[in-house]
Amino acid sequence: MSLQPGDALTSHNFGLQIDGVMVEYLAEVSGLSLEQDVIEYQQVSAQGKPVTKKLPGVKKAGTCTVVRGMTQSAAFNTWITESINGVMGSARKNATIMVMDYQNNPVKRYNMRNAWCSKIDTSTVKAGEAAALTETVTITFEELVIE
Repeated sequence: MSLQPGDALTSHNFGLQIDGVMVEYLAEVSGLSLEQDVIEYQQVSAQGKPVTKKLPGVKKAGTCTVVRGMTQSAAFNTWITESINGVMGSARKNATIMVMDYQNNPVKRYNMRNAWCSKIDTSTVKAGEAAALTETVTITFEELVIE
C-alpha cells in the first residue's frame, strides 16, 4: 500500500543509518530539531519610519535522543564505544534517521553530519521483570539536512 497524495507518514517505521549502512531499527527518536540564529536589525524606511527586519543567521549544531532495543549490533556498539572513549577521528560519522512507508521505502531522511554519541543510558534491570532492555543514546551532530 503506497502513500496517496495528502497521506501523512506513520510514526512507527524508521531506522538509523551510519555512513549509508542501516545499522539499527529504533524504538523512539526525540529532540531532532533544526535551529538557526535570528539576526534582528532596525533601519529607517523611505518614509522616515523605523522598521525592524529579521534575517536568518548561522545554523546551530544539535542533539537528538534515540531509544533502541539492547542488541548486539556491532556497528552501533563500536560507534558508541569510539564516541565515549574520545576516538573522534573514527567516531564522527554521517548518520541518518530514515522514515519509511508501509513498504519499507525511504520517504524522508534526517541527515546528521559529523554525528557522535555523547551519552548512553540503559533501562532499569530488575529481577523477575519480563521487559525488553533498551538503551537511550544521545547523538550530537554539527549539521542537520532534511531531505
